[in-house]
Amino acid sequence: MTVLATPDKTGSGFPLGFDAILDPSPLQYLDEHGALSGALRDDAPELDPKELLATWRAMVIGRRFDVQATTMVRQGRLAVYPSSFGQEACEIGAILALRPTDWFFPTYRDCVSMVTRGIDPVETLTLLRGDWHCGYDPQRWRTAPQTTPLATQAPHATGVGLAAKLAGDDTVALAFCGDGGTSEGDFHEALNFAAVYQAPAIFFVQNNQYAISVPLAKQTHAAALAHKAVGYGMAGVRVDGNDVIAVRRVVAEAAERARRGEGPTLIEAVTYRMQAHTNADDATRYRDESEVEYWQARDPLARLEIYLRAAGLLTDDVVAEANQAAEELAADMRARLGEEPEVDHRDLFRHVYAQPTPQLLEQAAALQAELDAESDAERDAGNEAAR
Repeated sequence: MTVLATPDKTGSGFPLGFDAILDPSPLQYLDEHGALSGALRDDAPELDPKELLATWRAMVIGRRFDVQATTMVRQGRLAVYPSSFGQEACEIGAILALRPTDWFFPTYRDCVSMVTRGIDPVETLTLLRGDWHCGYDPQRWRTAPQTTPLATQAPHATGVGLAAKLAGDDTVALAFCGDGGTSEGDFHEALNFAAVYQAPAIFFVQNNQYAISVPLAKQTHAAALAHKAVGYGMAGVRVDGNDVIAVRRVVAEAAERARRGEGPTLIEAVTYRMQAHTNADDATRYRDESEVEYWQARDPLARLEIYLRAAGLLTDDVVAEANQAAEELAADMRARLGEEPEVDHRDLFRHVYAQPTPQLLEQAAALQAELDAESDAERDAGNEAAR
């Protein structure tokens, strides 16, 4: 794996030997036509057919999940849903490179990664449904709650990684981030702290070209986000985020570096957000359709499928089975998300403090009074209609 920064520490403690002005072209093994690129021919990793097919199947299911979730927003069954359509190579390639014992710190756009990790689709979407909690057990799945504030999950990943290092286990923490999140102070603090203490953490930036409506050119003047690794004294690599083989490999290698005690890695995955930022966004106001068409031709799922068919690994029966599994998942989502959730308004106050404060008790009483008044009004209206 070609890295943009490889720390070489001296007794002075300053990193030397950086090559900051490298070709910013991302590492690629499969080009947009599904053909092996030069990088793969020159430095070929082991391509396990079963692993490739399992990865493709996960991408098929992940895309169907994403499409169904987007539909559920339009039906009023989700409050909001940030689509990752077109980013499946990032979402799935990175998560499949982890061990079950590693920790994952997702953003609000990373539902497909969570489903790929094994979390129930409805539990994955609970937060985006408007619930007060994340819907799944973070400890069981080694997956932190999704974060909406930008980059706040990055310091958490650094902390978990450092805790693992101090405990002497080989856990790695992977934090996802968007290109817009790299402009946040939390991002800087997390990477700087991780590098200083050589925490076993991976910071995976999905550079999908836009922070809502702000293009990357207005986020940074750097030639590549991966070059920022140089300033922190950590390894950095830029990868084609629509090439799942390349993504899975660089994350796996970063994880192994971390387990060997060689510190954190910054990965920039160059991809594209095919859909709007969320259902509340109108992407036509800030980007041209020709730009979208350019990236449609670089679809990560189609790219892998072309390669697998050319290699004779993908048969019609395999495709049919994967599509059926995807449709069954979508049908289950429709059925369970179509049910009205049972909620108890008292949960809003139960777990704020071990001993409720007077202000909290006052708020709980005020809400109960409002609900009682509504209930009385509905009863009176019903009695009036019955007369």
